[in-house]
Amino acid sequence: MELSAYLRILRNHWIGIIVFIALGAGVASGWSIVQPRVYTADASGILTTGVSTDLGSALVGDNYAKSRVKSYLNVAKSRAVANYAIDKLGLTSSPESLISSITVVNPEDTAVLQISAQGSTPTKARDLAETWVDGMTEQVNALENASAGAATGTAAAGPSIVTLQTLDSAVLPTSPTSPNTRLAILIGLLFGLGLGIAYAVVRHTLDRRIRSVTAVEKEFGLPVVGTVPFDRNFTDTNRLVEQSSTSNYVGRRTDDDAVSEAMRELRTNLQFMNVDNPPRIIVVTSSLAGDGKSTITANLATTIAASGQRVVVVDGDLRRPTVAKSFDLLPGVGLTDVLVGRAEIEDVLQPWGDSGRLAVMGAGVIPPNPSELLGSMAMQSLLNELARDAIVLIDAPPLIPVTDAAILTARTDGALIVASVGKTSIDALGKSLQNIAKVNGRALGVILNRVPRKGSSSGYYGYQYKGDYYSSEANAEGTAAPHVVPEYADVPREKARRAVRAERVVTEPEVAEAPVAPTTPLR
Repeated sequence: MELSAYLRILRNHWIGIIVFIALGAGVASGWSIVQPRVYTADASGILTTGVSTDLGSALVGDNYAKSRVKSYLNVAKSRAVANYAIDKLGLTSSPESLISSITVVNPEDTAVLQISAQGSTPTKARDLAETWVDGMTEQVNALENASAGAATGTAAAGPSIVTLQTLDSAVLPTSPTSPNTRLAILIGLLFGLGLGIAYAVVRHTLDRRIRSVTAVEKEFGLPVVGTVPFDRNFTDTNRLVEQSSTSNYVGRRTDDDAVSEAMRELRTNLQFMNVDNPPRIIVVTSSLAGDGKSTITANLATTIAASGQRVVVVDGDLRRPTVAKSFDLLPGVGLTDVLVGRAEIEDVLQPWGDSGRLAVMGAGVIPPNPSELLGSMAMQSLLNELARDAIVLIDAPPLIPVTDAAILTARTDGALIVASVGKTSIDALGKSLQNIAKVNGRALGVILNRVPRKGSSSGYYGYQYKGDYYSSEANAEGTAAPHVVPEYADVPREKARRAVRAERVVTEPEVAEAPVAPTTPLR
């Protein structure tokens, strides 16, 4: 994986990472709140060897004090000093617990002893530090005097020249030294960041949902023939994007623009899929329900019709038909009536739109045996009859729950499988392809639906730039300028378009479409 792939993972899961970071900071803050406050006071004492009258004696005394001070580090942590502090301050603590709250250090090459005392309040910490220095002074003096008497053979031969004196008195601490809230929060943030990154990587590794074209093509070697962006305007009752003339974008929503361009791209890919023998009967299906196959079928049909080709949409979903609702046509009559011989094709084929190039055949009465009807010879003859004059798009049921779509695929030129980005899993798509392969059907390709317009994936599909492209054609009033030649600028828009078409003026460069199908009326 390249660095950009890791960055994309972090961007895809940035919310989870932020949650873990916030959780780490919150846990650290909570831990800091419940911890008891500890204050620390510092005091120090210095070991001296009396007054020296010459430089040589001073150097000797200084070296002697430095050598002796190391032996008094253990004295500073002794039970005798702890008992002195307990008696002096009237404490109830044991000598061991009191010693554990004291830290004594000797800075290198000095005769100084630095004492740090901890207490639950600033006053207790300061008093303990000062009392500890006093206790050390008493113990050092007692030991030195005892050593001096032993050296002379007398009980008391005079005070020793080595004494411990207070160097710095303890001051009242202003803030607790423990817990260190800032450090705890910083550690919590770093720990949360680490957990967040681990979560993102694990989530990405275990996430089997389809996220990109590369994932499909690498996993199955199947081409992705189209990517359709997410459109918030699609509902159960509104499946069609506004289809205007390909040379006029006036009054169009940006959402519609992106979807329309995606449909045109899909139409072009289908036309060039097999130039010598392009597919004429195409099944549009999905792995599971809710992937948007019916919406794709309806909009692809209107887009193909807009290019001048004749199209017939057949509702092959005899379990939950939706095509008639998508086109707002008469329900209850359609495919099943023709298959059982109750009606002819022209009786149930309903035209849609003003072009006369798009017709719709609903599902008709829902039968008790959909699979048998779809796999019958009557169905095969019906599809062949429709394909003589038009491209046939069949809205089929999902592949995994039922076998209807696989049966249709085996009797047609192939199937387009609609996969919803972020919903359809690699495993589900693989199962769908297996169902098609079992009946010797052909998968023409995959259509990725609901591609995000924002986020790390939007730039990959280019949808984050299409809005800028269309908005750049807007005029000062915020409306896209009509693509009309100048000599017709003052003529009403409809008349101008008719005049332009009459003079065979190309108003907008377009990709050359496939040859227009014959205009023989549908039978």
